[in-house]
Order: sequence, then C-alpha cells, then structure tokens
Amino acid sequence: MSKLYDVIIIGSGPAGYTAALYASRANLKVLQLLGYEVGGQLMLTSEVENYPGFPEGILGPELMERFKAQAARFGTEMIPRNATRVDFSRRPFLVYADDVPEPYQGRAVIISTGASAQWLGLPSEQRLQGRGVSACATCDGFFFQGKEVAVVGGGDTAMEEALFLTKFATKVTIIHRRQQFRASKIMLERARSHPKIEFVLDTVVDEVLGDEAVTGLRLRHVPSGTLSELRVDGLFVAIGHKPNTELFRGILDMDERGYIIQHQHTMTNIPGVFAAGDVADHRYRQAVTAAGDGCRAAIDAERWLEEQHEVDLAHVEPADMWGELRPDAHPSASL
Repeated sequence: MSKLYDVIIIGSGPAGYTAALYASRANLKVLQLLGYEVGGQLMLTSEVENYPGFPEGILGPELMERFKAQAARFGTEMIPRNATRVDFSRRPFLVYADDVPEPYQGRAVIISTGASAQWLGLPSEQRLQGRGVSACATCDGFFFQGKEVAVVGGGDTAMEEALFLTKFATKVTIIHRRQQFRASKIMLERARSHPKIEFVLDTVVDEVLGDEAVTGLRLRHVPSGTLSELRVDGLFVAIGHKPNTELFRGILDMDERGYIIQHQHTMTNIPGVFAAGDVADHRYRQAVTAAGDGCRAAIDAERWLEEQHEVDLAHVEPADMWGELRPDAHPSASL
C-alpha cells in the first residue's frame, strides 16, 4: 500500500499553499497534489497590488512561487499531478492520481481546487490575458484609471464588475448578446442609471484587438451580422465562474452552482474532509480570502485529527498507534 499522510491537499493556489504551510508547520505529514495548472488563477495575473505585504506590487506567478517555497520549507511533499478519483467512504481516505497505480492515503483531506473563470473562447482573448483582458475587476480595475473599458456579460456579476470599474475608468461599456438580462432588477437599474455606463446589446465580441495590449474590440451584431469596432483599453469577461468540483460531485454537498458547502467551519458533510478557497467561495474570489480559508482549513484539520486521536486511543494498540508517520511527528497527527 502507498504511504499514509496526515493531510492530503488537492490543488494549489493561495488556499492550497497556505493550508500546506500551516499543516506542515504543525508537524503533520502533508502531501499536496498540485495539479497541472500549478498556482491557480494568479498564474494568469500580471501585477498583483492588493495582496498585503507587497506595497510595490508583485507579479502573480512570482507571488505563487513564494507561497510554494514557504510551504515546501516546512516539509510539504508536492507532486505536480491531478487527482483523478477519491474514495471518502472509508478511512483513511483514498486519493487516486494520474499515472500512480496505488492511491494516496490520508487521515484528512483539504480540497482547494479553486474555480475557473469562464471565457469567450477567442484566441485573441487568451493571448491578451493579463495584458488588458481580465476576469476580475476587483483585482485589476486599478490599472485602468482614466481609461475606457468593456464588460461582457448580462448577469449580476457583470453589473457588479461594471459598477466597480466606474471608480477608475472614464467609460464602461457593457456588451451583452441579447436584449434580456439575467441580472436582478436592482443591479440592472443601478448600472443603467450610472452616467459612466453604456450598453451595447444583441452583440458579441468576435475578436480582441491589439498586439502587446488591448486596443479595442471587433463586435458582431447578432441579428444582422454587422461588424463594428469599439476602442477600449481593457476587456473584463464576466460570464461566470465554474468551481472545479466535478471530481467530488455526488460525494460532497454542493450548492446549485456546484460550489462545495462548508458545514462546520471549513468541514464538508464528510468529517475529515475540508474545503478552502474559491472551490467553496463564489462571493469574494480574492487571493487574500483564499489564503485565509486555507489557514482555517489547516487548523480545522489539525484540531479534527487531535479529536480523533483522543477518541480512538482506547481502540488502538500502542505498537500500532504511529502507523507510517515519521518518528518526530506531532502526536496529534497520529489518527
């Protein structure tokens, strides 16, 4: 059988790395399956100016490298593989990964697989991500002071993004592919009544223009097929986020959008399985809140393991108590 870990963390990014840091520093034996998209959404972000402790700002990939190095310093075992299947019906829990014949065993599991922004699917959009194309106004709106930007979408998220961007941009154009909106009436009215916001309806983005940075958009009017160009300095795609939870569907409780429900602090409906970061958070979606959630999940997991140790001591022979833990492991991690 494969090695037994106190905590298996599925996913990287601010939540996963922070959970690894706290759990490893508590002298728990930690395995982190980073996935193939190591670092999460911040790997697509150019400049991060709203993470505390970096007054001059920091590049997203560099920030994630620092997160990773700090967790590794305290002994987290990191493997760049995707989890492919889990078995939470028994303990220790089993986590299967690509190209590994035996499952990894964990006394506790922390899920930090995050959420992915839904994109338009244009090659030009992908090419200019981080260079004027963004999916987070709160993260990147500051960079568009005195500029004109566009927001694509018709739900509350699009309205919220557009209203937030009016704090910086001189003009915000909301582009929506139909006349009807999914946004609530109050959010739609707020956007419509704002003097900086304009609407372009029955229209889709055919191409994002620009070589090194966004200079405009090529638009297509859906009913007529007519093409036009809109000069903007930035494009914010606000057509939703999708939590990366397919692996846990039918196993863990989720809301109607697929986000994992935290029942007791960060614990899911299965005792010993915890969720942290954007995989359980559709409201804030910030690096700092995800990191805080990772801290909470690690502390919750450590305390849960301590409780299991106290409960199960009477049922474990002293010779079997430590399992495959390293000799210097914290006693609280034994079960």
